Amino acid sequence: MRENKQPEKDIKDFFYTKIEEIAKIDHCRLERAGKPEAVFAEFKEPKDVIKICRGYLESSGEVLITRTSPELVKIVKKEFDFNSPEFDIIVNDKGRTIILRDKNKKTTEEATTKKKGKVAIITAGTSDIPVAEEAASTAEFLNLKVIKFYDIGVAGLHRIVEPIKEVCKEGVDAIISVAGMEGALPSVIAGLVDIPVIAVPTSVGYGTNLGGLTTLFAMLQSCSSGVAVVNIDNGFGAAVFASLIVKNK
Repeated sequence: MRENKQPEKDIKDFFYTKIEEIAKIDHCRLERAGKPEAVFAEFKEPKDVIKICRGYLESSGEVLITRTSPELVKIVKKEFDFNSPEFDIIVNDKGRTIILRDKNKKTTEEATTKKKGKVAIITAGTSDIPVAEEAASTAEFLNLKVIKFYDIGVAGLHRIVEPIKEVCKEGVDAIISVAGMEGALPSVIAGLVDIPVIAVPTSVGYGTNLGGLTTLFAMLQSCSSGVAVVNIDNGFGAAVFASLIVKNK
């Protein structure tokens, strides 16, 4: 007697969609864990990224691609026709991200018209902006309003006064503080506000920065309480954490 494997297949299809032998799309993650899956493009073949993106567009109508390259941006624009009335393509060259949305999906309309919270992104230096822009694109993809304050690090601490005033006035739900070197900025900010601070260490710095390890350790040793630290250069993770703060608030 032949075994009927259809029920097992139906259950698997409900939880994930298999894309050939390269990926399994976790299309229930947003409902299950409160955050969508993203496509980490670094080290992937462009043709595989395109296949995965098509799977996401089919299941949810939108997808965020992180750690892109100029080559991948060109391919995505060509594959999804940059001027097509069917797709929205938002490219952030500094943040190395792409947001793809299918305009025909109802979820897309809801996502682009409803903002669910507000996050401030603050960088210590100009060299930290690429990581901050990854966080900004992710936050916008997650329906958060983003306000930015760049290059206000502790080397010129007087520059922080106006941004802190603006953050308090705007009533943001969380602050993402991005810094390299000695990573002091999140501690300073957390000592001035009653808002959760998410610290993002970057790999920016001279030799003893050790590719961001020195910054990471300094942020973990923050004297100010209320600071949560994500991994080195992880703007994506910081924005997801901010969205969960908003969601649970």
